[in-house]
Amino acid sequence: MKYRFRSAVIGVAVAALALSACGKEGSPDSDKGTGSGTEPTYTVASDVALAGSPTFDKIKQAGTINVGVKFDQPGLGQKPAGSNTPRGFDIEIAEMLAASLGLKPEQIKFTETVSANREPFLQNGTVDLVVATYTINDKRKAVVDFAGPYYIAGQDLLVKESNTDITGPDSLGGKKVCSVDGSTPAQRIKTDYPTADLITFDTYSKCVEQLSSGQVDAVTTDDAILRGYAAAQPGVFKVVGKPFSKEPYGIGLPKGDNALRAFLNDALEKHEQNGDWNKAFEYTLGSTDGVTPPPVDRY
Repeated sequence: MKYRFRSAVIGVAVAALALSACGKEGSPDSDKGTGSGTEPTYTVASDVALAGSPTFDKIKQAGTINVGVKFDQPGLGQKPAGSNTPRGFDIEIAEMLAASLGLKPEQIKFTETVSANREPFLQNGTVDLVVATYTINDKRKAVVDFAGPYYIAGQDLLVKESNTDITGPDSLGGKKVCSVDGSTPAQRIKTDYPTADLITFDTYSKCVEQLSSGQVDAVTTDDAILRGYAAAQPGVFKVVGKPFSKEPYGIGLPKGDNALRAFLNDALEKHEQNGDWNKAFEYTLGSTDGVTPPPVDRY
């Protein structure tokens, strides 16, 4: 079930899928990425009792859990060509929570879930949970529930490893900054940092190609996604590490299943305290230097 990521060149082609945290098409695509840590394993709980959760009753009866994840985000949720198993930080989060529910890795089914179908998939029972860079917000909470957050993403900048000029958003004056057409990150650059030279494409992979060739100075979107790109080519790119927004990533679950939501929140806290969260992050997205789990107050 587990795979060690290996470095590879960023892929040229990418399907234009909706980017969850930014609410716009243009998720990244690549081959395998690489983290800096060792492969984590999670202890499978036995005799799990979870009264009052229809979702858990369904899972227990089926003997499997169906989790909606992304297949196109390196380091987060990606299914490389020729592989039957997605990989990434979101996948690790799903696996550790499944273990807390008493499920072994072979009892997990991963279903590709793009941004547009996450709520419908939870509402119609296609999936039991969604772990797919799923930003918690009030609009979504009106139709589904969330556990978490398990990560607080934020808009950041991807630059070449050798770049010392760009140290954060305030140093973007006169710099060419690439993002996706109409995305929240692009709009934030346009509104809050107007002296930057904003360049947009329909996908982030095109921005990364432009960064690689020196046509732009930086790429901007959620830091977790940028970490995936940096991990895919170690020593070539780096994330500046000065987030300038907050995007709480949560686990989506069917509306009204309060028992399951409370259970998953408790499980997340335990996995953070015992070091599982850090191991998963380092294995998939790289060093946890300056990166800590979210606070324990949950939705």
